[in-house]
Amino acid sequence: MPPQSDIPANAVPSAPVRGPGHKGVFWSAVAALVGLEGYLWFNAEVRDPLHLPLGLAILFFATLPGLLWARRGLSSLPIFEVLLLTTANAYAFPLLNGHRELIYYSPEDVTTAALAVLLFQVVAIAVYEICGGRPSTHPFWRDEIIAGDVSRWLSYGMVLNTGYVLASTFTTWIPNQLESILRAIFFGVGIVCTFIMSRRLGARQLTAGERAFFVGNLAVQCVGMMSTLFLVGAVSTLLLALVGYVSSSGRLPLVIAGSLLLGIAVLHNGKPEMRARYWEPERRTPTVTELPAFFQEWIGYGIRFRNDEEGRIAAKLIDRTSLFHLMCLVVSTTPAQQPFLEGETYRDIPAQFVPRIFWPEKPLGHVSTSRLAVYYGLQTEEDTQKTTIGFGMLTEAYANFGFYGVAAVAALLAAAIKKLHAWSAGASLFSYGGLTLVVLLAWSFQTEFTLSIWLASLYQAIVAVLLIPFALRRVFS
Repeated sequence: MPPQSDIPANAVPSAPVRGPGHKGVFWSAVAALVGLEGYLWFNAEVRDPLHLPLGLAILFFATLPGLLWARRGLSSLPIFEVLLLTTANAYAFPLLNGHRELIYYSPEDVTTAALAVLLFQVVAIAVYEICGGRPSTHPFWRDEIIAGDVSRWLSYGMVLNTGYVLASTFTTWIPNQLESILRAIFFGVGIVCTFIMSRRLGARQLTAGERAFFVGNLAVQCVGMMSTLFLVGAVSTLLLALVGYVSSSGRLPLVIAGSLLLGIAVLHNGKPEMRARYWEPERRTPTVTELPAFFQEWIGYGIRFRNDEEGRIAAKLIDRTSLFHLMCLVVSTTPAQQPFLEGETYRDIPAQFVPRIFWPEKPLGHVSTSRLAVYYGLQTEEDTQKTTIGFGMLTEAYANFGFYGVAAVAALLAAAIKKLHAWSAGASLFSYGGLTLVVLLAWSFQTEFTLSIWLASLYQAIVAVLLIPFALRRVFS
């Protein structure tokens, strides 16, 4: 166990308290945005001249909330800012870089899809700026539930989560009937510990031993998650740690962030070959002793360049994270060929809040994703039992109600996040409300989820995160 520090639990506020500013991050981000938009103005690959300003506008509005957050010097958790920033990667870059599947849609459909994204951004930003609220006095937001030596509790949580990742990946110790329950619990613990320790790292509140301990556990967890050939868990964890560090330090570690981005791009590039090798005829995970050779092989596949455009690492990374081509699919089909769903994918949302122990036959969390995939001819009912296609909340909203649905979802998300921030003003991250905001921040990265699975998984994670300190407090109080 690393040496402990005596930083008080409430040293890291969770609410929008004005601080000295993140001027370094602000001006660096402005310079990067201007340079990127200038580069794309001359090098974007668009079929219609109108798509260039639309793509650049989507990119601008994706970064605007984050720029305002840094300019104002707020120490609040950048939940809304991160949520909007994900629209750059999911929608702006695929449009500006000529996603390979856009050739199947008319320029008019691509334009309509881009306007839908812009509508979401503009409505969300406007509602977020307009909405207000007062700090809550309820104990849920005010009472700290983790007291005493905070570093000790966070260290225990990191160790437990690391142990779970290793056990679930490399052993058969965990019974199948307990897998989903333990995954929710430890994933929630990992979210909280990773984010708060990264915030403390950015605020220089960790000793040298604690820093090494944190980075070491984070690295082991990411290696364990990536050895399954699924990158989303490791990428989300690293992004959460990066946001935590930047939100408290006001500095963007460009070298580290750039190195991680390059490494993720290389692994993305080599993932298809690795899956073909390790998933056929049946899926297998390397043992701990095989990991060095496993990652060496993976990197070898990842750095192989081909002459065609599809083989470029950057292009493949954008292709794999794009949701814009699915928005184009829905726009081109609805309502010309398929009528609007008129809320059909939202009807199963209330059922997701009923514990399965009381309703064993309740619909699965991804039922809305499966319904969209079958409705638009991307999968059969049998296919949805094996894999899912991430549509995202924007595409789902358009499939249900068109532009009206997109605007409504934007307003709902923005208003909810702003109200939560207002209620938590001055609260500690170690209150129930503060921990809820940390989980919500982690879920702002989940761009591929429909509203049903987003709410269901968020609800499960929050319950798991809040239940543990509640139980500990009851036992040890």
